[in-house]
Amino acid sequence: MDSRKIIEIYRQLVIQIATPFSTGTGFYLKDYGLIVTNEHVVRDNKRVVIDGHGLDKQLVSVCYVDPEYDLAFLRAPENLEIPNIELGDYNAIAEGDRVIAIGHPFGFEYTATQGIVSNLLHKQGNINYIQHDAALNPGNSGGPLVDHEAKIIGVNTFIIKNGNNVGFSLPIHYLKDTLEIYSGGNKNDAVRCNSCHDLIFDTKEIKGYCPKCGAKITMISQLEDYEPMGINKTIEDMLDSLGFDIDLSRRGPYNWEVIQGSAKINISYHEKSGLIVSDAYLCSLPKENINPLYEYLLQRNYDLDGLTFSVKGNDIIISLLIYDQYLNVKTAQKLFEHMFEAADEFDNILVEEFGALWKTDDN
Repeated sequence: MDSRKIIEIYRQLVIQIATPFSTGTGFYLKDYGLIVTNEHVVRDNKRVVIDGHGLDKQLVSVCYVDPEYDLAFLRAPENLEIPNIELGDYNAIAEGDRVIAIGHPFGFEYTATQGIVSNLLHKQGNINYIQHDAALNPGNSGGPLVDHEAKIIGVNTFIIKNGNNVGFSLPIHYLKDTLEIYSGGNKNDAVRCNSCHDLIFDTKEIKGYCPKCGAKITMISQLEDYEPMGINKTIEDMLDSLGFDIDLSRRGPYNWEVIQGSAKINISYHEKSGLIVSDAYLCSLPKENINPLYEYLLQRNYDLDGLTFSVKGNDIIISLLIYDQYLNVKTAQKLFEHMFEAADEFDNILVEEFGALWKTDDN
C-alpha cells in the first residue's frame, strides 16, 4: 500500500495522551474498545487526557498497566466513529522490511517517519524488540509501528540517545497475548505483577499484594490523585479561578494548554530560570501582502502592557513572560486574564483586517 495512504488512514487512529507528568501517543483498537500506549506514558495516573482527529479532548480512565512490556490500556470513549485497524503477524516481519513509525504528541503536529527493520532480536531483559531506523521522538512513545500493508506490527517504546535514529518497538505478539488475557477479565482493571508476571485483576480481595506470588503490587484503584505544589499550584489555582478545566489543561510537567475563543494558549514554567512563559498561537501569516501586518505587530508591541507579538514560522504569537518570584494567584489572574482577552481580540483583527489565516490542523 502507498505510504501516503497508510499515513492518512492512521490520522484518525492515533491519539494524543497527556498527564501531569508526561505526554505521549496511543492508538485506538475498535475491536477491544481500548487505546493502547506505553506504561511509562501513563505511570502513576488513574486518568489521562486524550485528544485526536477523531474525538474531542477528554479524560479517560487507565484500565491496565504493564511495566514488564511497557504497555498500558485506556478505556476508549463509547461510539467513536473511528475505523478499525488490523494487527499484523510478527512471524511475517523480516529484516529489511520498510516500516512507518507514527506519533501524535501534544503540542506537535501528527508525524510519520519511514525506516527499515534492522534487527528482530534486540534483547532487553527477557524481551526481544524490533530495531529500526524510523525516527522516534520522546513524545511519540506508545504510537504504532506499521508495515507496508497498514497493519500494526509493534508499539514504539524507546530510543537510544544520540543513536542516529535507532528506535525500538515492542513486537505485536506481546500486545496480542496481553489483549487476549485482559479481555477475559470482564473489563476489570488489571496490572501485570513484576514478580510472577501474571495479570492480576482488581477485586476487593487485593490488599496490596499479588494473590499468586505474594509480591507487593499497586492496583490502579490504589493510586493517589495528583496534587500540584508550589508554582504549579499557583498556576492551576489561577486557571481554575478563570473558569478553565484543570485536568484537561495539563500537558506534562510544568506545561498547560487552554483555549480562549479561537486562540490556543500554551503556558510553561522553566524551573531553573524561574521564568513562566505563556504563548498564545493566534493565526497564520497571510499568503501575500504581509508588510502591513508586520508594521501593525511592531506598532502594537509599543502599546501592549507586558505582552509581546512575535512570528515563529507562519504562526503569529502573543506572549507573556513573568518570573515566579512575582507570581501569586491574584497577580497571575490579572496578568493572564489580560493576555487571554488580548489573544481572543487580536486574532480577529489580524484575520479580518490584514488577511491572516485562521489556525487549522493543516497550517
